[in-house]
Amino acid sequence: MVGNRAPLFGGGSKALCVLALVLLLASGVASQDVASGLATANVTNLLTVTATQNLVFGTVFQGVAKTVANNVTASSGIFTINGEPLANISVYFVLPEYLSTATGDDRMVISFGSADLTYDSTSNVDPATPGGGALANINPRSMPATTYIGGLNQSAMFLGGKVTPAVNQKAGPYTGDVLVTVAYTGT
Repeated sequence: MVGNRAPLFGGGSKALCVLALVLLLASGVASQDVASGLATANVTNLLTVTATQNLVFGTVFQGVAKTVANNVTASSGIFTINGEPLANISVYFVLPEYLSTATGDDRMVISFGSADLTYDSTSNVDPATPGGGALANINPRSMPATTYIGGLNQSAMFLGGKVTPAVNQKAGPYTGDVLVTVAYTGT
């Protein structure tokens, strides 16, 4: 039977098919490619808010309420905001309900009305002369959703309020914290 041996793959055509399949698979692997792209971002300017002037009521008499308007240069509370020009921001005030003595043994009512804030998106920091387009006499507890930083990287807020001392209010200085938080909205 030396002369009648069967072919290794059962026939010549089967061997050619296997060989073609191996070459086809090998050529498919060789046709791969890799691409590289970039992810980019540009971080905006740092956002800051600064209390540049306290809301000052000055001398207050027992039993006599005193109001400071938001447009009084020497007395209005002034807060400046610096950040990315024309970026939309959110602004939140936490306003005190009372001013207290240093020892905390007495307190006086303070209130803020719906028209006690002016928001100026120009670089102006004088409450008596807000720039064009200022949001005058708005509610500090409800800032507009379209609040934005001015084109020169700065905006200012001018806050007024009212204190109401009792008729037997203890004499001495009173203070309370006005907290302002600003954040970029991403728009």
